[in-house]
Amino acid sequence: MYGYKCEYCDGTVQPRIVRREAFKHRDGFVILEDVTIGVCNTCGNRYYSADILHAVHAVATGARSPERLEQIPVTHLESA
Repeated sequence: MYGYKCEYCDGTVQPRIVRREAFKHRDGFVILEDVTIGVCNTCGNRYYSADILHAVHAVATGARSPERLEQIPVTHLESA
């Protein structure tokens, strides 16, 4: 699945195991741990397989239970 050309530069997408990867979903945020993703060796752009995106959707919509929950700090920044 990896080894293809990056769509943003002349780099090559290589597999990389990341400790934590955060995803924004319309139903909330999901963090996957120890997941293999594609990362361009030149620009660093990240690529996700359909299996990963389906897992994110399943957790975000409640079809799959998360292993645990974490709190995310939220605040407003005042405009300049």
